[in-house]
Amino acid sequence: MRNSIASLVLMLCTSCTLQPSEIQEAPLKGGQAVVFDIDGTLTPTVFAVSTPRDGAAKAVGLFADKGYKIIYLSARIKLLQSDIPNWLKKNHFPEGSIHVPQTAQDSSDYRAFKKQILEQYKKNGWKFAAAYGDSSTDFAAYSEVGIDLSRVFALRRAGEASCEPGSWSQCFDSWTEHMGSVEEVARPQ
Repeated sequence: MRNSIASLVLMLCTSCTLQPSEIQEAPLKGGQAVVFDIDGTLTPTVFAVSTPRDGAAKAVGLFADKGYKIIYLSARIKLLQSDIPNWLKKNHFPEGSIHVPQTAQDSSDYRAFKKQILEQYKKNGWKFAAAYGDSSTDFAAYSEVGIDLSRVFALRRAGEASCEPGSWSQCFDSWTEHMGSVEEVARPQ
């Protein structure tokens, strides 16, 4: 009986895992990408996985409309990963590459996981035009892969007094507050 339950739990957790996105080579000209954490950045908190922040989809869409590659980089647990593509589509976020932890090691060190994914993008010729996050691990990974600090932005989680510590240029309470400068940030470099 225990083996049956363990097998069922393993099967359920495995089916919840989102398969990794392929990291393609950047085009010869202009391989510009923008990185977005999901939970706490595109959602109001890390636990509000079904609620988008006001204005988040519009902000991401501005970058997509200007031709930037959209990279969704999330440390979401395996049990909740499989719905990410449907959630993004349902809430009108543009298409993009989605990366989530695949192994226990990825899940034990979010900074290292995010850094590894971003290093692969760099290796494949992509340049990061901007990066958005809400956690210290986001900001550490962005810094370690050399994303220009002036192009790293923090979103304050709902209910928190301030943004998480880290290397970022500006902290915003909401996407609506940042919307005025998104157009400026989205201008090709």
